[in-house]
Amino acid sequence: MSKKGRVLVAMSGGVDSSVAAYLLLQEGYEVIGITMKTWDYRIAGTVRRGTGCCTVDDIHDARAVALKLGFPHYVVDIREEFKHFVIDYFVKEYVQGRTPNPCISCNTFIKWYVLFKYADKLGCEYVATGHHARIRKEGNRWILYRGKDRAKDQSYVLWNLKQHELARTIFPVGNYYKREVRQIAKEAGLDYVADKPDSYEICFIPDNDYRGFLKRQVPELEKLEGGLIITTSGKVVGRHKGYPFYTIGQRRGLGIALGEPYYVVHIDPKSNVIVVGTKDELYSKAMEIDTTNWIKYEKPSEGMEVIAQIRSMHKGNKAVIEQVDDNSAVIRFVEPAMAVTPGQSAVLYEGEDVVGGGIIAKAEPVKNIKVGNEKVSA
Repeated sequence: MSKKGRVLVAMSGGVDSSVAAYLLLQEGYEVIGITMKTWDYRIAGTVRRGTGCCTVDDIHDARAVALKLGFPHYVVDIREEFKHFVIDYFVKEYVQGRTPNPCISCNTFIKWYVLFKYADKLGCEYVATGHHARIRKEGNRWILYRGKDRAKDQSYVLWNLKQHELARTIFPVGNYYKREVRQIAKEAGLDYVADKPDSYEICFIPDNDYRGFLKRQVPELEKLEGGLIITTSGKVVGRHKGYPFYTIGQRRGLGIALGEPYYVVHIDPKSNVIVVGTKDELYSKAMEIDTTNWIKYEKPSEGMEVIAQIRSMHKGNKAVIEQVDDNSAVIRFVEPAMAVTPGQSAVLYEGEDVVGGGIIAKAEPVKNIKVGNEKVSA
């Protein structure tokens, strides 16, 4: 065995994970590759467009990289686990009127679980992926922080990694810009992945039509079509196509004309009602998050100032941790945040470091929102 140790590398068939494996070999690690088969596109009823991931072509690309670089490569079928922890969760959240983030669920319940399961079987001390993020140790804490290439940073989707997982995880490309990663791939002779496009869509919905996917998964959703669209004052202004097909902050596709822009500000599954409001009514002054996981500190102090990132591409809002309980926290924004969406992840940063995160349970709107005579939280 190498003096550096043996590492199991999750290989998606893309340039980042391929270069991650190459860099680890250069550093002297003994590398073993693993690719996870997560989803059957024939069942999904979709056709690959070239910007998804985890397809048969991607598996072939990962295997070709392993063959080129001379290390073992395994393919594991985890479709059953993926369906339970990612697909079923994805559908359930939309049916509950929330907007899920399946990539975070996949990282938490699938990727790292499978990686450590097989790492232990194969005698690997470490696991590695091609994520653009970094890890360091300070005292007795392992700190997750942003990748060098801020435009490609993926620390947001990794907030739920636990201390024991971070201790055994390596992110080899976290210290590189994406252009540098592609150049390394070319220099290593990995031309067939060097210019491969990044993955943007949800891997099991490569045509990006999540509404069509939900309808195929739950045909009963068609019965929800025709529910009311009302304003925050209670005025009926239209009919919707089924509340699971809408998300907080949505402006287009509402089928209403009110003389000024209106946005979805609340989704009420119980009454099958979509509430729309003006842009001012889309802002929240605080949010409650649950299923929290703290990384930088065992438990952050109340009153701590952070930057709260509430979507994967969100720049973040200054906020204060107002209250911390065993499994939840209340975060108050210094200035109101727009389109705080239940079901999405909120990740809290101190500089480049991930303090921790959680799932947005509810938001506290700046302006009261009502369904009928009932005050609600967004």
